[in-house]
Amino acid sequence: MTKIHIPHDAIVFVGDGCKALFLRNEGDEKFPNLKTERVFVDDNPPTREQGTDRPGRSYSSVGHGRSAVEQTDWHELEQHHFARVVAEALEKLVRERHVKAVVIAAPPRTLADLRQAIHKDVKARIIAEVDKDFTKQPVYEIEKHLAG
Repeated sequence: MTKIHIPHDAIVFVGDGCKALFLRNEGDEKFPNLKTERVFVDDNPPTREQGTDRPGRSYSSVGHGRSAVEQTDWHELEQHHFARVVAEALEKLVRERHVKAVVIAAPPRTLADLRQAIHKDVKARIIAEVDKDFTKQPVYEIEKHLAG
């Protein structure tokens, strides 16, 4: 993995579809010292626990055919929604604190959701994107992975 130089006071966003950490570098580029600023956790049970109805059926307008309609994946929809919520929170933090640099570490699907949700003026402050899920690791491990 390429070493990322995380400037002092940069925000490091670590997230997936259910959990997000906002970390701030209290150290410098050479010796980062990430401190937790904010934690978001979304209670998002699997689809089987969210939907109780059977999948719908559609009937052909011609003939006697009918087919099942695919069941809605409520879990996945909530993950996309969660990405938008944390993107808004990240934007607010960046604007309020005049953050100059942002590093984002998230799995590819969440990264894609964030890219769509984050406003272009905040995108301009993103200095690195890492397509890995570090949400289950302690902060010192995240620090090691990002800073080399």
